[in-house]
Amino acid sequence: MKINIITLGCSKNLVDSEYLLKQFRANGHEVFHDDFDFAVDVVILNTCGFILDAKQESIDTILHYLKLKADGLVKKVLVMGCLSERYREELIREMPEVDGFFGVWDHEEIVKTVGSVYYPEFVNDRLITTPSHYAFLKISEGCDRACSFCAIPGIRGVQRSRSIEDLVDEAENLSGRGVREMILIAQDLTNYGTDLYNRKALPDLLKALIRIDDIDWIRMHYAFPTGFPLDVINMMAAEPKICNYLDIPIQHINDRILKAMNRGHNRKKLEELLTAFRSKVPDVALRTTLLVGYPGETDAEFEELYDFVKQFRFDRMGVFPYSHEEDTPAGDGEKDDIPEEVKQERVDRIMELQQEISLEANRKKIGVELKVLIDEEEDDFYLGRTEYDSPEVDNSVLIPNNGKAELGEFYTVRITDAQEFDLFGEIL
Repeated sequence: MKINIITLGCSKNLVDSEYLLKQFRANGHEVFHDDFDFAVDVVILNTCGFILDAKQESIDTILHYLKLKADGLVKKVLVMGCLSERYREELIREMPEVDGFFGVWDHEEIVKTVGSVYYPEFVNDRLITTPSHYAFLKISEGCDRACSFCAIPGIRGVQRSRSIEDLVDEAENLSGRGVREMILIAQDLTNYGTDLYNRKALPDLLKALIRIDDIDWIRMHYAFPTGFPLDVINMMAAEPKICNYLDIPIQHINDRILKAMNRGHNRKKLEELLTAFRSKVPDVALRTTLLVGYPGETDAEFEELYDFVKQFRFDRMGVFPYSHEEDTPAGDGEKDDIPEEVKQERVDRIMELQQEISLEANRKKIGVELKVLIDEEEDDFYLGRTEYDSPEVDNSVLIPNNGKAELGEFYTVRITDAQEFDLFGEIL
């Protein structure tokens, strides 16, 4: 059969799709990922159900493929992932034309539904869909936090860490296939291992991954601020393989909002942690996520957040308007009292500020020599990244295409120019 998997949402969903692709390939099927609108036997939509915009995108995508099914281009449409896990009964009622709805854990059932065999021996093996020199490594599932705005614990359940041995086995498999950069992902890197080892085991995992010879970069995404293991900061400072980069969503800085969000820390504790990073790893790139328009957020509380961003100057940032989600403490117990246009104005103000911060920081890199990993080749440019940038979400380094650079290789690049979210350079 021809089977096409469409992945929506985050990189954690992408990894789930990659595991399924391996199972279908092992059954001898012809597999595709994110190839749109061509004749196939089965389309599997791996959906996101986290916030309003993501849910709408998932629903629109399902409707699109149901039309292709009605037109005879697709024989069967299956829906999996977070939207299906969260709203399965409603979706079954509203979209009876879908051939099957599956939750986030139903990989074996999905494989069997299309008439294939599920191979347990491939449970830690996958077909990577990213460029072959980097891959995401999902180190745990679920989350034990109780942030008032977040639906993830209700969708993905409590934290379930994978063992260090399992992760090293998968990382070695990936490195043997040419992966040079390993991007650690989880809903909460900070608490990795507490369910398995009764301690925060992220430092132990990093020590084990560092020993894999062919991995050059280890990058960390989605670390919760409360209780972050400070040993990791020291390791980052001392170990060249650990990128001087951390994605650490802070959401807000105002004490009242942080308490209402049930984040488990106040502004003082947050500033102490962020300052520790900057003092011990002076060139660390900190990416964060902010949430504006939380119920009851006053103009003064937003201005406090704005001023903090202006003062602290994060290297990378995403800003989102609050989405009122059912089955969350805020969604069930708070009134969504900030108008949508006010939320968007606050998003735009902070992103305009961040654009200025990013441009100023990038201009300081002109003339500097940096180690760059080449990701893509276009007609005029190679697209690369430094250790301070994660794929898809951060800066790219654009290098004139001279036909001599190789994808997946590292080069020393002198930065020659800068824009808000891009650098330009030449290979030395």
